[in-house]
Parts: sequence; C-alpha cells; structure tokens
Amino acid sequence: MIKQAIIPLAGLGTRLLPLTSVLPKELLPINGKPGLEYILDECIQSGINEIIFIISKKKRAIKKYFYSDVFYKKLIKKKKDKRLRFEYEKIKKYKKMIKFVYQNSPRGTGNAVLKCKNLISSKYFLMLMPDDLIIKNNCSTSMINLHKKYNSSIIASKKVSKKSVSRWGILDIKKINKRNFVIKNAVEKPSTKSAPSNYAIIGRYILPKKIFKVLENQKPGKNGEIHITDSIRTLILQKNKFIGHIFSGKYLDCGTMNGYINSTLEISKL
Repeated sequence: MIKQAIIPLAGLGTRLLPLTSVLPKELLPINGKPGLEYILDECIQSGINEIIFIISKKKRAIKKYFYSDVFYKKLIKKKKDKRLRFEYEKIKKYKKMIKFVYQNSPRGTGNAVLKCKNLISSKYFLMLMPDDLIIKNNCSTSMINLHKKYNSSIIASKKVSKKSVSRWGILDIKKINKRNFVIKNAVEKPSTKSAPSNYAIIGRYILPKKIFKVLENQKPGKNGEIHITDSIRTLILQKNKFIGHIFSGKYLDCGTMNGYINSTLEISKL
C-alpha cells in the first residue's frame, strides 16, 4: 500500500519574482487558497497519510504556515469567527501528517529526494511536484490504482508540442492501451532532434524505494544537478518496470507567472 508522499519545495521560484521575494511560491494563493493545499488535498483524497516536505532554510515560512497555533488560538478567542476556526482545524489536520527535511543547496530534485531516504518505510512512495496542478480528476488516485494492477512504478505523462520537448523529461514508450504505456527510456530535456517522443513527464511519480541506492551513486547531470529522470533511466535499464499514465484531469502549470495567473482563472470556474 502506498501511504507516503514526498513533495520537493526547496526551489527558489525565480520565475515568479517579485512575488517570491517575500513569500514561497507554494504559499501564493490560487483562487483564495495556497497552491500547496491543492496538492495536499490530492494526497489525502488518494489515501496518503504521511507527507514529507523538502524545504530549505530560505523557505521556513512553509513550516511556519503549519505551526501558527498560538496565532490562531489568540485570534479565535478574540473574534469567535467560524471561518477562522475552520481554517485552523484544517491546518492542524495537515500538520499531523507532515514531516520536514532540508535541502539547503539547490542540487536538483534527485538530491532532494535522497534527503528522505531514512523516512520512507514502504517499497513504493508517491512524489508530487508542487508547480504541477492537475484538476477535475485525482491523478494520484488513478496512479495508485494502476500501481496495484501492474505492481510497478508509475509516471504521469502528457503529450507536448515537439518544439517544447527541451523543457521536459521525455519518455521513450511502448503503448499498452489508450492511456497507459511501458516506459523504455527517459531523457532529461533532450533536443528536438534527439527526443524519443513528445510524451513528457508531468510532476506525479510512484517510485520504488530502491531508487535511493541509485541516487547515492549518481553523478550530476545537466547544470551540475542530480536529476530524478536520470535515476529513473538507470532503473529502467536495470529492467525495473515503469508504466506511463496519460492522466485524464486538466494540467495547470503554476511555476510561471502566466501559468500562475491562468491557474487562478481555471480553478475559479470549478
């Protein structure tokens, strides 16, 4: 059973400056609610009961968001506001599920995941990237159901334009059916000519615990960072099964200014 999730949150959020000069991008409101809470709700609805946040010293505001008990208690006592009590109870619920680890040097997602090695107890875990919101359908639930069927690692995917493949991790695939395929290889940000397909990795993964051993020995890739895509590729070459899943929800990219603005507009329509 998959009951643990990792959410990397240590990134600097430079594409959302100047907003992120004072507030972590994951706490920026999307239709009146921090973007991070949409990710948490997806986890909870899919049966996850422990969530590991990877933060840095510069993003301690994320931890403070979930540990403001004194602030809320004083305010609730003073104002007797039902909405405030509801928000506080919700944050308390989240707090019970969350653990924090630190990645203070930006050395890539793979390095961030490795920080969680001693906290993962089961054979597989879920990982969600906070810049990627998927609405109208719970992607994590679909992936967990698929994992149960194939007893394998799962990666969420969608088709992107061939011109934009260099922005993504790209998969080499062999189709199973309309929504699922066997992953033959994974390449981090390939050129348009060298890309094996235009099926991109989207920020939802079910990964095996054995990936930590790969990450411990992995050499830095592009930009001197440890990329999770490279460790996935190593596991695939070692004959570990990975299934790609074309999710049915709507994808929203919250990591850019235009994407962030669009996310608020799209979620306000729900």
